[in-house]
Amino acid sequence: MADLIIMSSKATEEEINKVVDKIKSLGFDVHLSRGAEKTIIGIIGDTRGVSDELFKLMPGVVEVISILKDYKLASREFHPEDTVIEINGVKIGEGTVTLIAGPCSVESKEQLLKTAKFIKKTGGKILRGGAFKPRTSPYSFLGLGTEGLKILQEVKEIIGIPVITEVLSSAEVEGVAEFADILQIGARNMFNYRLLQKVGKLRKPVLLKRSFSAKISEFLNCAEYILKEGNDKVILCERGIRTFDSEFTRNTLDLTAIPVLKRETHLPVIVDPSHGTGRRDLVIPMSKAAIAAGADGLMIEVHPKPEEALSDGFQSLNFDMFSNLVNEIKPIVQILGKTF
Repeated sequence: MADLIIMSSKATEEEINKVVDKIKSLGFDVHLSRGAEKTIIGIIGDTRGVSDELFKLMPGVVEVISILKDYKLASREFHPEDTVIEINGVKIGEGTVTLIAGPCSVESKEQLLKTAKFIKKTGGKILRGGAFKPRTSPYSFLGLGTEGLKILQEVKEIIGIPVITEVLSSAEVEGVAEFADILQIGARNMFNYRLLQKVGKLRKPVLLKRSFSAKISEFLNCAEYILKEGNDKVILCERGIRTFDSEFTRNTLDLTAIPVLKRETHLPVIVDPSHGTGRRDLVIPMSKAAIAAGADGLMIEVHPKPEEALSDGFQSLNFDMFSNLVNEIKPIVQILGKTF
């Protein structure tokens, strides 16, 4: 079984092209990664019937590697270097701890503008805000919809900050993509394969949240759906899983997922302690723990008046608490040799 073809640093374009043509003649897609010392040619598809011998003796080929995992494109074997995603000058990955913050739901222009100003001033780099909200109860606030997207766009232009918002269905992808810099796939939609394929056809960053019942391998296979369609700008988000204990927390924030994901994949890993705990008093300690465990950033719910929020007020930080969070994570970021 052949998955990766490692080409010599001295391989000619003709030799590389011959390997690519050979792969395509077998009915597979190709992922080409050119480095300073070697070129890696990835075979995309089910390669169980492809013999290593087909490529080993081809000119310019140094090594043929088999990847036994289903998530090939997301794996470290396929892409040894960390993927760094840049949105309007904001980096996610590459030794940077990136703060994504904002209200659970866009409620009004006044609310979002006030929050965005404060977040940017305090150290937040990306503004979050839900326009379409998937709620457990159909009687809960479901978001402002298109009006919420327009407010996000206005605030983005006024403050000069990238925005992220959730997309719920394949039919809404293009419409939401017109307004958002990052598309969020929520926990409830992690297994929505048609939606994953649709955002995979874009070249816009996608933040994929782990489902509350998903194994890490399932999480990475869902990321693979996006990568396979050609979109390599995928951000993974650990946001807590359901366990037997719901008395004290909304979910159980799986901190072990952070080092496991950093080992298994090259994709950046963000942690959402707001949903991961469901309690604002636990957000700061779990944020510090997440960064210490190796997270590339945090997604924090922030509201001017959490007690008046139309959704998730009990897990949202007020402005003073967000300031405290920033002050408390800075020393950890510095100790780890990262930037903020």
